[in-house]
Amino acid sequence: MRLDPEIITEIEKIIPRDRVFLDLSERYSYSFDASFGQFLPDIVIQPSNAKEISQLVKLANKYSIPVYPRGSATSLSGGPLPVNGGMVLDMSRLNNKLIIDRENLIAIVSPGVITGDIHKKAEEVGLFYPPDPSSSHVATIGGNLLENSSGPKGLKYGTTKEYVIGLEVVTPLGDIIRTGGKTVKNVTGYDLTRLIVGSEGTLGIVTEAILRLIPKPQAQKTLLAHFDRFVDSGHAITKILASGILPCAMELMDNACIRAVENFSPSGLPIHAEAVIIIEVDGHPAAIEEEIKKCEALCIEAGSVHVTVAQNEEERLNIWKARKMVSPAITRMGPTKISEDATVPRSQIPAMMERLKQIREKYELNLVVFGHAGDGNLHPNIITDKRNISEMKKVENAISEIFEAAVELGGTLSGEHGIGTLKSPYMEMELGEVGLLMMKKIKEVWDPNNILNPGKIFPTLGQTKVALT
Repeated sequence: MRLDPEIITEIEKIIPRDRVFLDLSERYSYSFDASFGQFLPDIVIQPSNAKEISQLVKLANKYSIPVYPRGSATSLSGGPLPVNGGMVLDMSRLNNKLIIDRENLIAIVSPGVITGDIHKKAEEVGLFYPPDPSSSHVATIGGNLLENSSGPKGLKYGTTKEYVIGLEVVTPLGDIIRTGGKTVKNVTGYDLTRLIVGSEGTLGIVTEAILRLIPKPQAQKTLLAHFDRFVDSGHAITKILASGILPCAMELMDNACIRAVENFSPSGLPIHAEAVIIIEVDGHPAAIEEEIKKCEALCIEAGSVHVTVAQNEEERLNIWKARKMVSPAITRMGPTKISEDATVPRSQIPAMMERLKQIREKYELNLVVFGHAGDGNLHPNIITDKRNISEMKKVENAISEIFEAAVELGGTLSGEHGIGTLKSPYMEMELGEVGLLMMKKIKEVWDPNNILNPGKIFPTLGQTKVALT
């Protein structure tokens, strides 16, 4: 759509001209995120508070203008993409509040605050905010909330939704409401906080959040185990979880990841291993010494050919450095990286690994696997070139089979990246017709004019499978 000059004049009565962007070059900067696809907005606006957002949303309803909230655009599912044009709200100016309330074990934050800054501020007073997506050094907490982000520590501590106890939200009709509060217990009416967290910006725009914090663990121990067979690493993971030990993180890297990391930033990984897993336990120093020894023994029992236990903080950080290098390293393997996060029950991790291996061989694709294997949240990434039309057709089919495999094994389409634009055709496969209909009804009631982040989560008419070409 094109915005009439009268509408732009009304917008500039709400937002100063220096925070309104109409030039083509400026709008192109907001046309993409970290996923696949590019869509040009008609206007980009930088609001600075909830009142401005409320007025903009009311104006958008008046003229049927799509509204797309946007944080740091680290989304891997197309969350902030302006697929219908319209208005992008750049939330980066809402970053003035980061309060750590040590007495109540909470943080009160603005949506534009960088998640990594919350980690640092909490740890300065001996507290801990567990959700730690790999992009936390650049991602904003608002985007993390709306995508229900997680990260390696989700295995033990859960996802973002477990730590959000209160919100200030601008509704799709422009009202400002508060949900939840500062108390950990709250059973007054429906849990609107949980409904909004993970809604991918389709039910509201978060303008403030109250986060639950926990005491920082006293100590941690980390090991790196090498496996000559990919499937053995999966059996090691299930053995450890069945033993009664709950690590704070269990991360997997396949051979392609190992080689990519060693080419990108040598870390001493075994380039001939089919897989490595990183296991970290935390808690009381005496308890974790016993737990890490048991994890080491179980890895060897499952077929690990070598286990290294970090003896100090420098060695521990070096192990994690290798894991954090995976995404930038595999990006160098080809011009187009398509990242998925199909998730299965823990008991099905070996079976999912085998299915991924079969899909890789069937389509002869550069499919690499890493991720948070301890909670079944694998990240199969396909490295390709979107200019190669014939290969992209194979990629589409491979992604379809990955989703189908996850659901068949009792899992889900997404563990932490969200549905966005690419996974919406598969929603009914997981939820069923009635389950999907109930979600649509919630959206219709909250957003009767369908102006807030339209084109996300729900499949459009006639959309049957992922389309990348």
